[in-house]
Amino acid sequence: MDRLMIIRVAVALIVALFFFFALRSPKLIPRGVQNVAEIMIDFVRIQIAEDILGKEQGRRFLPVIATIFFLVAGLNLTSVIPFLNISSNARIGMPIVLAALAYIVFNYVGIKKYGFFRYVKSSIVIPNLPPALHILVIPIEFVSTFILRPFTLTIRLMANMLAGHIMLVLFFSATQFFFFDSDGFMKVFGIGSLIGGIAFTFFELLVIVLQAYIFALLTAVYIDLALHAEEH
Repeated sequence: MDRLMIIRVAVALIVALFFFFALRSPKLIPRGVQNVAEIMIDFVRIQIAEDILGKEQGRRFLPVIATIFFLVAGLNLTSVIPFLNISSNARIGMPIVLAALAYIVFNYVGIKKYGFFRYVKSSIVIPNLPPALHILVIPIEFVSTFILRPFTLTIRLMANMLAGHIMLVLFFSATQFFFFDSDGFMKVFGIGSLIGGIAFTFFELLVIVLQAYIFALLTAVYIDLALHAEEH
């Protein structure tokens, strides 16, 4: 249990407790924390789940899509919280777990609907292609569907949060150096690095939400592709 693992456990508990207390006794006309929680869930339901999967399947898979969205957002948010200063998604372990969850769900959905062999065939064989092209296309489709999807989910999330963390460290380390360890006119550069650090912090807030949105959106897209594998 190192520092990042403690952050992961703490964020997961905070997210779970927030929704538990916000929705433990829901009122017909929401107010306060319940209203905030419902607005957040409605965003994921309408803008991601139902937009990609339709109303019926969107509601069916909302729990897993919402869990991914809020967990990614919560873990990313620690990158701009003082004394935490890093997203635990900047280390590859948690992105792998989240990508594995998405991978298991969309493959389970496809296998349950079509059966294993029919699902795999439908996912990698494009109908009406000349037979010779199947030699080239089938390996590409297999790698794209069953290998690259979890890999790209993992790397996209980790790389973006790691890059953001490094940039914030550089800006605020430079600010500390110029203000406290440099002499004379060099201190002026500390103002520029401080302004840059603050500006990048606001940009990082946008990235935090955007990465959660992209991860949840791609999960919904992959589920939809699995549900309609025969319409390849």
